[in-house]
Amino acid sequence: MSLFNIFNVSGSAMSAESVRLNTTSSNLANANSVSSSAEETYKARHPIFAAALKSASYQRDDSVPVQVKGIVESQKPLRAEYNPDHPLANAEGYIYKPNVNVMEEMANMISASRSYQSNVQVADSSKQMLMSTLQMGK
Repeated sequence: MSLFNIFNVSGSAMSAESVRLNTTSSNLANANSVSSSAEETYKARHPIFAAALKSASYQRDDSVPVQVKGIVESQKPLRAEYNPDHPLANAEGYIYKPNVNVMEEMANMISASRSYQSNVQVADSSKQMLMSTLQMGK
């Protein structure tokens, strides 16, 4: 794998982690939202990553960048709360809250930011190695 392919892989990983951070921040921003029906209630979202293999063989020049295949909604049940005095309560007196687990989202945020930071360090180290290689020719 050449040093230029490393930039492609680490760049795609940084882009994927950026999507993960944005999705996590959206989940955290909507964690305390309230709705009067289950259909209108915010559902936690999570990105799906996949490595994009160029070929089935593992040759020296192959690189495996990261792709975001999509963003899916969590299938965990929503939280229904009996609160007949709430302005958004439905006819039965229930309000619906999202299925966002704040602690889980905070762990995802820390993991995504550290993964992003690691890929920045990989790109920086590759750049330094490439610059050192170019200096040998002087």
